[in-house]
Amino acid sequence: MKTDRYSRQTMLPGFGREGQEKLAASSVLVAGAGGLGCAAAIYLAGAGVGHITVADADTVSLSNLQRQVLYGEHQTGLPKAHAAVERLHALNGSIELKAVPEFITAANAGALAAGHDLVIDCTDNFATRYLIDDACAAAGVPWVYGSIGEFGGQLSLFCGPSGTRYTDLYPERELLCAAPRRTLGVLGAVPGVLGAMQAAEAVKYLLGMGESLDGRLFCIDLLTFQSTVLEI
Repeated sequence: MKTDRYSRQTMLPGFGREGQEKLAASSVLVAGAGGLGCAAAIYLAGAGVGHITVADADTVSLSNLQRQVLYGEHQTGLPKAHAAVERLHALNGSIELKAVPEFITAANAGALAAGHDLVIDCTDNFATRYLIDDACAAAGVPWVYGSIGEFGGQLSLFCGPSGTRYTDLYPERELLCAAPRRTLGVLGAVPGVLGAMQAAEAVKYLLGMGESLDGRLFCIDLLTFQSTVLEI
């Protein structure tokens, strides 16, 4: 392990070399490589999480680059999973990276979740989040939820020690999954902020540091910088 690379975090109270070794041995699935996924993945890679899988079947488009800052213009048209792994490898060549150019489906969710210590949800629809919730509950794997829209977002941790699930926050599954999807605008920095917070929550959970959002929902409005934490 390159000690100089991680010196600014290993000097943190409760982190140390032991914490860095835990991260190096950890495996995280980033489900979705859009705005949230770009921010979450880059900070996980920078922190030295040893095994990162990026799953997304979409391709990079020019309209993505306003908020998906992991990518470059030269990667337009490439599968996001492969483009993300290319850039993450350039940031940290000492970790293992895997691209899965697939969306999360009922067919693959269980195997993907079971193969990791933690899942980070960076998707953008109710149906996929319910699939992740089901798969993680069955596999006993916690997941970090993130959702954004326009100027704000939400963050939580599900299937953790408290047993709180996404269905506890949004119990009306059939109704929400059947609702027509709407494309909303988003300030480019919003997924950056929430994705970075997902990465922080992931690192905290993997190392057992601080207070997690297990059983709680964090909400923030970046127009006003008002935030709140609610019990689920």
